[in-house]
Amino acid sequence: MQTVDEMKAHVITKAAEDDEFRSRVMENPNAAISSEIGVDIPDEYNIVVHEDSGNTTHLVLPPSANLTDEDLAKASGGMIIVW
Repeated sequence: MQTVDEMKAHVITKAAEDDEFRSRVMENPNAAISSEIGVDIPDEYNIVVHEDSGNTTHLVLPPSANLTDEDLAKASGGMIIVW
């Protein structure tokens, strides 16, 4: 089983090498990644893809250490996030 970091690296590498896959990831990330990696991504799990350019860089911050009641409920309910 791959780690999340390994799956992300695979998707990024594939998108850099395959323009058709890159287009699919930009249009519908959940479907494209699910198909490529072979995992089911729940409909309620949202993957957002941003494309850097010559004058734009995206910075991704980790989740806040302050969990909401909803986050705590998911954790206690055993919800598994695949991405």
